[in-house]
Amino acid sequence: MPIPFRKGHGTQNDFVLLPDPDGELDLTEARVRALCDRRRGLGADGVLRVVRTKAVPDAPEGMDGDVWFMDYRNADGSVAEMCGNGVRVFARHLVEHDLVEAAEFPVGSRAGVRAATVRPDGQVTVEMGPVRLLGTSTATVGGRAYEGVGVDVGNPHLACAAEDVAGLDLTAQPGFDADAFPNGVNIEFIAPAGPGAIRMRVHERGVGETRSCGTGTVAAAAAALGGAGELTVHIPGGTVHVTVTATGSTLTGPAEFVADGEISDEWWAAQS
Repeated sequence: MPIPFRKGHGTQNDFVLLPDPDGELDLTEARVRALCDRRRGLGADGVLRVVRTKAVPDAPEGMDGDVWFMDYRNADGSVAEMCGNGVRVFARHLVEHDLVEAAEFPVGSRAGVRAATVRPDGQVTVEMGPVRLLGTSTATVGGRAYEGVGVDVGNPHLACAAEDVAGLDLTAQPGFDADAFPNGVNIEFIAPAGPGAIRMRVHERGVGETRSCGTGTVAAAAAALGGAGELTVHIPGGTVHVTVTATGSTLTGPAEFVADGEISDEWWAAQS
C-alpha cells in the first residue's frame, strides 16, 4: 500500500514526515537518503517518523511509552538526537491531526522529552532543555580558523564568531577537531545583528549547509550570551527567538506545511 507523508519546514529547514504510530515502517538509511534526495526523492534536510515511544527500541529509558516520539534522521540516513526546527513541525502535525488533546504537550526524542506549545498563528514554542557550554575549539573554512565554543543542546555544536557570515563558503564540510567531536558536530557561524540579535549560518552534520537549524540557534544564542538571556536569531530561512536560562532554554518560531501525499510502494521497495 502507498505510504502517506507530509512535507513541512521550520524557517526553511525542511522535512518529510512519515506517520507510523506502531513503528511498522522499515526506515532504512537507504530509504532516508532517497527520500531526502532533491532529484530522486521528495527532497528534505531530514525525515521525521511520527511514532509512539513504545515502538522505538532505542528510546531513552524511563520515557512514557504512550508519548509521541520524533524519530529524526538526517539526510544521510544517520540518526540524530534532536532537531529544534523538526520538533516544531512535528508538534504542529500532532495538533492538526488531533493526535494530542491540548495545545501544550510532551514530545519524545533521543535527547529526552520536550514540551511543545502550538499557537493559533502557527508559531510553536519548544522547551529545548538545558544548555551546556563546553570548552573552546576551532572550525576551519577556506584555510582560515574560526574560534568557537562547544555547546551541548542534546546534540553537539560548535558556535564560531565570524565578522561576515554572508561571505563564508560552506559548500564543503568545515574542518573541526575530531577528537573533541568524535560523533561529528553542527557548526554555527555567528555575527552581531543589532541590539538583542545575531545573524547565523550553519553547516549541519549529515546534511551540509541548511537554511536553519533549531538546536543550532539555541547553541549560537547561548554562546553569544555567554550564558542566560534572550536573543533574536536571524538565519537564511527566517527568524526565531531563543531564551536561555540557568536550567533550560526555549525556541520559538514558525512551522509550516506545504504538501500531503503518498509514496509509491514500488518506489519504496526499490530503495531498500
